[in-house]
Amino acid sequence: MRNSFANQLPASRPFGIDNLDINATVTVRIATPQDIPEMIRLERQCSTAAHWTDQQYGSLWAAQERSTRLALIAERGMSAASGDLIPTLIGFLVARHLAPEWELENIVVAPDSRRSGIGTRLMEELLARAKQTNSDAVFLEVRESNAAAQAVYHKLDFKQIGCRKSYYANPIEDAILYSKPLRTNLTRP
Repeated sequence: MRNSFANQLPASRPFGIDNLDINATVTVRIATPQDIPEMIRLERQCSTAAHWTDQQYGSLWAAQERSTRLALIAERGMSAASGDLIPTLIGFLVARHLAPEWELENIVVAPDSRRSGIGTRLMEELLARAKQTNSDAVFLEVRESNAAAQAVYHKLDFKQIGCRKSYYANPIEDAILYSKPLRTNLTRP
């Protein structure tokens, strides 16, 4: 079951060999309900991720959510002795479309796959899909201490638009708000 906008771009796009394993190809695709256990496992490994309940992940495929939610998976295909590729989930993101805008709700990259372009690739796919829906902008918030994520957002031309004091818990921390206009004639504060 795919979101209504999912058919506008290919479901899976390889983007080359990453710098961690010369024999691994990374692919970004739309998540399925079968991905939930691995998404939860990965999210639990990452302290900076938004920690959702199993029910929240499951609700991504509920009838009322399918048309407004996008969940993308990044997988690395590792070569097995048989020559087959065994996909390993190394990142994911979840976004919500509330026309005319998108909000990034969660993005997670496996600790051993960070700084290899996985987060950038997931965000580029979100931006491409958001543009296909003729949306105005993509919004997100990020922990003030998450400098690596902020560097990705700056590289993708997101602009800081505000701060939410004490937004995050465990530990309590401010959220930095970012926005990226998707139309050239659209400006944000």
